[in-house]
Amino acid sequence: MATTQSVDLLTIGAGGGGYPAAFRLARAGRQVVMVDTKGVMSGNCLSEGCVPSKAVREMAMHLKRHQRFQSFGIRGPATADYAGIVAHKDEVQNIRYTQHSQEIADAPRVTLLKGRARFVDPHTVVVETDKGEDRYVARNIIVATGTEVSIPPIPGAQYCLTSSDLYKLHSPVTKLPASMIVIGGGYIGLETASFFAAFGCKVTLLQRGERVLTRMDTGMVETLVPLLDTGITILLRAQVQAIEKSEKGFCVRYRQDGMDKIVDSEQVLMAVGRHPVLPEGLGALDVEINARGYLVASEAMQTKLPHIYSCGDINGRVLLFHAAVRESLVAAHNILAGDVPLDYFDGTSVPTTVFTLPGASYVGITPTAAAINSTRLLTGTYHFADDARAQIFGEMRGGIRLFFNPDTLRVLGGWVVGIDAGNLIGEIGTAVASRLTARDLANFADQHPMGSEGISLAARSLF
Repeated sequence: MATTQSVDLLTIGAGGGGYPAAFRLARAGRQVVMVDTKGVMSGNCLSEGCVPSKAVREMAMHLKRHQRFQSFGIRGPATADYAGIVAHKDEVQNIRYTQHSQEIADAPRVTLLKGRARFVDPHTVVVETDKGEDRYVARNIIVATGTEVSIPPIPGAQYCLTSSDLYKLHSPVTKLPASMIVIGGGYIGLETASFFAAFGCKVTLLQRGERVLTRMDTGMVETLVPLLDTGITILLRAQVQAIEKSEKGFCVRYRQDGMDKIVDSEQVLMAVGRHPVLPEGLGALDVEINARGYLVASEAMQTKLPHIYSCGDINGRVLLFHAAVRESLVAAHNILAGDVPLDYFDGTSVPTTVFTLPGASYVGITPTAAAINSTRLLTGTYHFADDARAQIFGEMRGGIRLFFNPDTLRVLGGWVVGIDAGNLIGEIGTAVASRLTARDLANFADQHPMGSEGISLAARSLF
């Protein structure tokens, strides 16, 4: 017979949308249970997403820099041992799993269960574990079940690798393929194409739309694409029809501009997006699930049932780990306030990075979005051709764009394409969140010779 326990907070999911709130409420004296099908505190970011993929990315970046530095006087071989790269990825994941296990051990009022949660009513959840079922009555519930890889109904899709196959712990792919077809021109597909091209793999990317990164700022994407590795062939308006086995490994049949075409490769990666994963029984509650399957939440992270919160990718707002963490803390603060909204999530100040080689990052309002809403922008510009750090690394293409309200000079957004993009965007995001102005940025003495000084110089270009 299932036991019944009362808890203050139950999180369904132990990733970025769940555990920050769990720890915050535990520190406030609340009893917390986290339920996760993986049985570990990670979410997709650690298990198969941003952490392992960026471990691979950094190896690719250092390989490219080593190769570039050979012309500057560095000697020695610069080749990729892909099995060693995967081993490094695994080591990083294991370090973080150990770190998270210790964090759980050090939190006496937090319990993590490996199991599957099922709603019985708005406050009652049954957890199915290897040992049976347990019933929990929770004062508050955070749904943070995230997303999983989408596989479209294309004949032969079962032959394709996914990002999970490449980046999960103990990946079955430990040998670098000579060639790879990537289906999908979103950030996951483009990043992976960039990594494998850097390692020496011949990559063909098939994108059904008119350009890659279709949801991102046009000017940023147009600046980025010409800087990508020439070993990547990007085919636009390519509608994939089927994947079949071939002598080279696999062939992909696609239709482009009214013509049927074929391309062969040793491996095929399916990277067409992700879809939300909802707990069983949730749909029977008085909550709103939108047409795309996401659990709708307000800026306070509350669903239509104020004691149930939707945090992380499951709400479809900003599908990024660091956004999930902030959303989880917003939920925690509002739970501590008795489900009265006192804290709110601002998605406009959350930075996004495409970790290609080179990378591209953006935050806030950029020209494409501004044009849709008829918002006027004033632009500050800085070119990495003039940047000391970029010159040191021989990575002088790209630059920084800052976008300001032309009346108040408040910074509304910005993007960076090129060296250190993922690091630089945080300073711009802080400026957006803090409602700083061009004068504030121009007056700040950013460190030399670092790429961040380009932010103040971009602001100074207005004066």
